[in-house]
Amino acid sequence: MSHDIYTNPLISRYASREMAELFSPQRRHSTWRRLWIALAEAEQELGLDITDQQLDELRANVDNIDFENAARHEQICRHDVMAHVHAYGDQCPSAKGIIHLGATSCYVTDNTDLILMREALQLIRARLVGVIAELAKFADQYKDLPCLGFTHLQPAQPTTVGKRATLWCYDLVLDLEEVDHRLATLKLRGVKGTTGTQATFLSLFDSDHEKVEELNRRVVQKLGFESDYVVTGQTYSRKIDSQFIAVLSGIGQSAHKAGSDLRILQSMKEIEEPFESGQIGSSAMAYKRNPMRSERMCSLARFAISLQSSADQTMATQWMERTLDDSANRRLTIPQAFLAIDAVLILYRNITDGLVVYPKTIAKHLNEELPFMATEEILMEGVRAGGDRQELHERIRIHSQAAAAQVKQEGAANDLIERLQKDEAFARIDLTKALDTRKFTGRAAEQVVSFLKDVTSQCIASQTRSTEEDVRV
Repeated sequence: MSHDIYTNPLISRYASREMAELFSPQRRHSTWRRLWIALAEAEQELGLDITDQQLDELRANVDNIDFENAARHEQICRHDVMAHVHAYGDQCPSAKGIIHLGATSCYVTDNTDLILMREALQLIRARLVGVIAELAKFADQYKDLPCLGFTHLQPAQPTTVGKRATLWCYDLVLDLEEVDHRLATLKLRGVKGTTGTQATFLSLFDSDHEKVEELNRRVVQKLGFESDYVVTGQTYSRKIDSQFIAVLSGIGQSAHKAGSDLRILQSMKEIEEPFESGQIGSSAMAYKRNPMRSERMCSLARFAISLQSSADQTMATQWMERTLDDSANRRLTIPQAFLAIDAVLILYRNITDGLVVYPKTIAKHLNEELPFMATEEILMEGVRAGGDRQELHERIRIHSQAAAAQVKQEGAANDLIERLQKDEAFARIDLTKALDTRKFTGRAAEQVVSFLKDVTSQCIASQTRSTEEDVRV
């Protein structure tokens, strides 16, 4: 690796090799050649003068790309597609004259982008289901461990650790639904010609509209798609890019939310992400155990989310049948959005697979706030024991404010229960029983069980493809 020029950290540090190879020049330009072969095969089948020898020559060189020769051609013609047409022709002299016959550049560039995005989203799907599976296991393990709930980042009614994990998991389930929708509805640009009118192909086939339609159908099928976009300009609608990157942005949002929660929980010493035995948290503060994986996940997710605006603006600013101001932007945003979310999901799975839970710290924090939360239960018990609701409410209010002042102003423990025990109005109430945490988590554990049975099990069962995670985490 060269150390005197910039390298993209998404490739060198974060994303998987599998995703990086997917958007490599080799994969892209081999796909161009497969598109040229599919077009030539279909044209031959429909009667154009293309020989088996020419097709065999093209097939023999589909992956044998001379990138240096293509670069030399591009220096002269200043056109990347034509440079590769000439480079392919140099390797296939008998087929040189029929490469790219009737096509426009977007025949190879746009169709390739759609093919690569489909493969990339399938890989993202596999990673997404992997994280859902890990979160499901974690939620099941801690489904009935009570913990302090938070609204507005202030202590609120208790929940369970497992129930909180289902919130993170369900966000990903919703993302998975969007992924599946995009995969199910993705089409190919097909064979549409220079401005989408198929005029050149109509000329090639002597104004035979049925043959042009059949050409399009055959090419689409050869490339593994069921259908194509009914109408296009020179390009397929950039709305498709916007929709795909919106899905990736959504996954980034879900991961960022969970990562932020975990960072807060680690600061409270309730849950920690994995920490290696030799890992250094700080160059100065040797005791530190920083949530660096969650921080990195949030950082990469934020980058992916930011790319959404580029795709949206590119869609919004395409003029008439197309403009070329989309090209440079798409070369950056599409691969990098996939690479970033690939890295995010690898991190997310690694984090959830190794989360460390500290039940005693969780209980300590819960018990510090529980007396305040138990006051409604205590009030009801007092009424059932024959007390006056309004009088009891006032006594609880006074004692609660006094206990809160002691906590905030003196840094002392919450002594609300001790204060109530000394108040004769509550003498007939078992205050210890009123503090049973299981009374305050509602149906949290049952909700976890239902969620895992009805939702995540279906998601996990839907994924049969496995991927190897080969990046440093």
